Amino acid sequence: MADINFHQSKTIKIFQIDAFTDKPFGGNPAGVTFGDYLTKNEMQSIAREMNLAETAFLSKSDKADYNLRWFTPIMEVDLCGHATIASLHFLNEHSLLKNNSIIKFETLSGILKCRTENGKYFMQVPVYKAKEHDEQKKEILESLSLNENVVDKYIPFIMLENGYLYIYVKKLSTLKEMKPNYKELLRLQKGLNFGGAVVFTLETYDRESFAHLRFFAPYFGIDEDPVTGSANGPLITVLNRLGFIKLGSEEINLIFEQGDIINRRGRVGVKYIPSANELYISGNAVTVLKSELYL
Repeated sequence: MADINFHQSKTIKIFQIDAFTDKPFGGNPAGVTFGDYLTKNEMQSIAREMNLAETAFLSKSDKADYNLRWFTPIMEVDLCGHATIASLHFLNEHSLLKNNSIIKFETLSGILKCRTENGKYFMQVPVYKAKEHDEQKKEILESLSLNENVVDKYIPFIMLENGYLYIYVKKLSTLKEMKPNYKELLRLQKGLNFGGAVVFTLETYDRESFAHLRFFAPYFGIDEDPVTGSANGPLITVLNRLGFIKLGSEEINLIFEQGDIINRRGRVGVKYIPSANELYISGNAVTVLKSELYL
């Protein structure tokens, strides 16, 4: 048999890491690699090839410890929680992140402050402004296979400035039974300019958890994301806006659930520090695949 000859110009080491879980095949998988010598087109091609919700690229930065970019299979996005948690784990596995240390990332959402503490990873997320959303509510519910009986007519839809729409439903069973029409949801997301639909309830699987959610984003090329850090973090401010909790002068810590319904169980810690107006998400991560990719 003749020898096989490879003539690739670039070889990169890439990890697949499950975030917001301490067990393989749970949480949300992300690809992570170093991207110093990659073009934007190459990053997008790699993300498409990985075909995960997001692939993260770490590179040098003059403003922070690293530059961090996130790509879905179809586009670059401004913020991704689970791929950032995965990136912290990636750096830790390369001995580039010390326990109980702070690290900063330059991103499209600004400088994000992160840290590691005894095997758990913490990431700062922006605190977004929120407003009530009334446009095409019936059509949105129909696209998500929800009828008006499962929502509370006195609890408004909340739209954040990052384009995430939050919808409260009364029961966990409603979330389990959802079968969205992704084509119709995509049409509405494009028409109303919102990137993600977050459907949540205060009924949970675990007693220590406060809420359970599902996240649908065909706009980003992701029909359903298993565990979404960028949706879980701001949920704490949505809960405050809706009167389910009260954010006062004391630090608040909650646990949110996601992924159980699609067999990707994940848990996201959320911390809000009123004195600094800072919001953090946290979770564990597990490497499930280490490989080389040839360009």
